[in-house]
Amino acid sequence: MSKPKLITVRVQSPEGTKRVDVEPSDSIFQLFEKVHETFGLNSYAFALYRERSQRGELVSSRSRTLRSGGVRHGDLLYMVPLDGAALWAEPRAGPSSLDATGPEPVRSRPSTAVPEDEVDLLLWKMDGKIQRRRDDKFCRHGENACCVHCSPLEPFDEDYLKEQEVRHMSFHSYLRKLTAGVDRGKFINLEDVSCRIKPGCKDHPPWPRGVCSKCQPNAITLNRQVYRHVDNVMFENAHLVERFINYWRTTGHQRLGVLFGRYEIHTDVPLGIRATVAAIYEPPQESTVNGIDLLPDHNAAVVDDLARQLGLRRVGWIFTDLVADDVKKGTVKYERSIESHFLSAEECITAGHFQNQHPNPCRFSPVGFFGSKFVTVCVTGDQSNQVHMEGYQVSNQCMALVRDDCLVPTNVPELGYVRESSDKQYVPDVYYKEKDGYGNEVPRLARPLPVEYLLVDVPVSTPLTPLHTFHADDAVTPFPVENRLVDGHIQDFGALGSYMQQFPSDRFLDAISDFHLLLYIACMEIMPMKDYLGPVLEAVRTRNAEAALDWSQSEHWGTVQQLISASTAPVPALTPPLQRGPGAADAAGAGGGAGRAEVWTCAHCTFLNPPELATCEMCRLPR
Repeated sequence: MSKPKLITVRVQSPEGTKRVDVEPSDSIFQLFEKVHETFGLNSYAFALYRERSQRGELVSSRSRTLRSGGVRHGDLLYMVPLDGAALWAEPRAGPSSLDATGPEPVRSRPSTAVPEDEVDLLLWKMDGKIQRRRDDKFCRHGENACCVHCSPLEPFDEDYLKEQEVRHMSFHSYLRKLTAGVDRGKFINLEDVSCRIKPGCKDHPPWPRGVCSKCQPNAITLNRQVYRHVDNVMFENAHLVERFINYWRTTGHQRLGVLFGRYEIHTDVPLGIRATVAAIYEPPQESTVNGIDLLPDHNAAVVDDLARQLGLRRVGWIFTDLVADDVKKGTVKYERSIESHFLSAEECITAGHFQNQHPNPCRFSPVGFFGSKFVTVCVTGDQSNQVHMEGYQVSNQCMALVRDDCLVPTNVPELGYVRESSDKQYVPDVYYKEKDGYGNEVPRLARPLPVEYLLVDVPVSTPLTPLHTFHADDAVTPFPVENRLVDGHIQDFGALGSYMQQFPSDRFLDAISDFHLLLYIACMEIMPMKDYLGPVLEAVRTRNAEAALDWSQSEHWGTVQQLISASTAPVPALTPPLQRGPGAADAAGAGGGAGRAEVWTCAHCTFLNPPELATCEMCRLPR
């Protein structure tokens, strides 16, 4: 067999010109590697051009060969460092660990001063390569070598993701894919879609009197998002969800909650992110069997500050859509499926609204934010009529449509509708692609719009070994959850006293380790404690029992204990009325209503109480 014919390519650099021998069947990616080796560079931050004026860039590709790229024997290419990179700053020491897999992506690109999340900073420091073992069938080398059959794969490798049944690559894998080219992400510009007319144009009167091509937003074609910002939602333990669903079991009404937790590295997906949920906060709301209306939350700032001191943040929202099927068996109806819908258009719009409120810091965005890590969890029935959870996010395109008020719901849950332009608002044309009878993709105007084009599914799970940021004990009656105006679920001093009596004094850390209890103490109207909770919140966060006991001896908690004792004190027995003489009635009448003067007014809630009560009948605080 004859040897492959080699061709010689000349490469001119700022340090001189050298010859590189390659085969016409080599990929352009291999040409870059040989240039890197021939010039002894310490970085891959360079580009190759066909012309001295930096035109006709030769883009690195593993699939495109030199022959198909038009590279021939004797061609002269021009090497230009990117951003003035010092390619010859120092000699390379030892063999490169990237010889088999190519150059390492650039780890940073300054764009704005927006600080990224801690999990993003950790992922940027990781290599992200998918390690593979030596294949006994195909590998013909020693244990310390590698070949194309066992060399590490890129985190965005499509075959690997398909094999692992990962439908959406992680967002950081998507970023690595964008930065895997020769320009190392130099020209990446992750910018959200805009559906609004650009302000400040002086070439025409304001809309609706005029619009021009410079300020008019482009038409939008909806594409199924190939990546997701969060790859898994994990509830620390099943007790969290059971406590949340208990409201539906008690009332039959639906419920909405805010998920508080942390973003962590998810090792099951290359460069993945997991939202770990530690608590569910239930904001003020009015709920019915079929719907939920959120009310203004005056304690929102206190809730966020409390969570921050506990090392938590808002990571998503959860809602129930449960309809009882068989009360005796405890089954629920299976109503959400591929034949009907997974999320309704109204729920998608709500998810987009929440995601816009919690944008994702990103170094590749000119404004510092791109997409969102905020997740949506729906509690509904599955195929076996059991309660289960489904997780979603809406795409960045959906976030833009919601942000610019272009998307509205319809009477059909699975269909949304893109507004038409009016005198008050210009709306660009929005299309989605649908296959016709011949298998060809045909653009359709998004009026109406199947919301499945807007969804990204996110798996939801609980760990095999439960985790507990907050204490959970089946033998203890938990403290009532906030904003549940149902008998047995009211937060007051009586409930606080009953809850604390279940714990001995040496288990104060377990007693105080309840998110809903801490929130109640922070927001008490009679004695707000939010300014004094810092030490005990730190004790709960670090699981420091000694520090929690020290705080329980403080003056502020001592006052709360006195209020608890007074509110739970037994009501004294009624004293029988004294026998009055014949003139007693006249004396009482002459006293100008002395009998009514014995009624006392609560100093806390102004409720009028009978004289025999030592605690207020309304707020249960001491007289």
